Amino acid sequence: MPSPYIDPNFPLVELHRHLDGNVRLETILDIGLKHNLDLPATTIEGLRPYVQVVEPKPSILDFFTKFEWLTKAMVDTDACRRIAYENVEDACNEGIDYIELRFSPLFMAQAHQLDPAGVVEAVADGVAAARQAFPTKVNLIGIISRTYGVEACWQELNALLTRKDDIVALDLAGDELHFPGELFVEHFKKARDAGWHACPHAGEVLGAESVWQALRELGAERLGHAVHAVSDPALLDYLAEQRVGVESNLTSNVQTSTVPDYASHPLKLFLERGIPATINTDDPGISAIDISYEYTMAVEKVGLSVEQVRQAQKNALAVAFLSEEEKKALVESKCS
Repeated sequence: MPSPYIDPNFPLVELHRHLDGNVRLETILDIGLKHNLDLPATTIEGLRPYVQVVEPKPSILDFFTKFEWLTKAMVDTDACRRIAYENVEDACNEGIDYIELRFSPLFMAQAHQLDPAGVVEAVADGVAAARQAFPTKVNLIGIISRTYGVEACWQELNALLTRKDDIVALDLAGDELHFPGELFVEHFKKARDAGWHACPHAGEVLGAESVWQALRELGAERLGHAVHAVSDPALLDYLAEQRVGVESNLTSNVQTSTVPDYASHPLKLFLERGIPATINTDDPGISAIDISYEYTMAVEKVGLSVEQVRQAQKNALAVAFLSEEEKKALVESKCS
């Protein structure tokens, strides 16, 4: 059931969803049984508490432990291809017209020592097949996972560049506290030289200085989370003036204790300040949500007006990594 707060006459766009954070319980169980993995349970309901968050976690690193069985299901490139394909199918079933799916090949490769370049190929091929099967338009964003360190991120970036034309942007995700953005300036320079956009996570754990660094040194055009940008009024002014998109993730931020509760989330403030903030699901396979749930929470728990939530929906198309012609075509498709 679509959220009543989504405008059905305007494209529904999601910009911040990790495809490696959105693996179906059924898929984990199916792959686990076929490959004789040491599953913690052999039913969907038995598996659920090992994969999905049932109460807020004390930190983002604890939230990350929920990824264990998602990545263990990535037993080979066929599994990676299937997961990518199913992500597009899920988006279609949610009524999403355009989605940007992001993934970290090293993260997906780690549990079974897969070749990261092979993971990139599998994900790109899975998405390409899904494009033929479903009407949802989709682009891929590559992630370098800072948690693995600077050198490993060079390997990851080079793996992503093997399918350069299948990827539109670079993200920086993982442990922001111990691996700040200044360590990855050259990675982003190489990505921009390849023609990619930049949309790193910033200000999710660290403060406003992390967001400034992402803007000034990584070339960020959009920001993942940016929750702590609220501590700097000058930064908020800059984000509004420069039309820098913010990819807000309500439930995820509550579950990781990035914010204490929905009412404390800065999405409403971002919109009030004229920042093109958007609504997204982050890791819906872990959070056990979909995009409609997030739109409903935006109104009923965060306190947005219907006008504000519709503005967030418009913002998502405005700051999407699409050409103006592609954006216009999406709008026209909803009017026909």
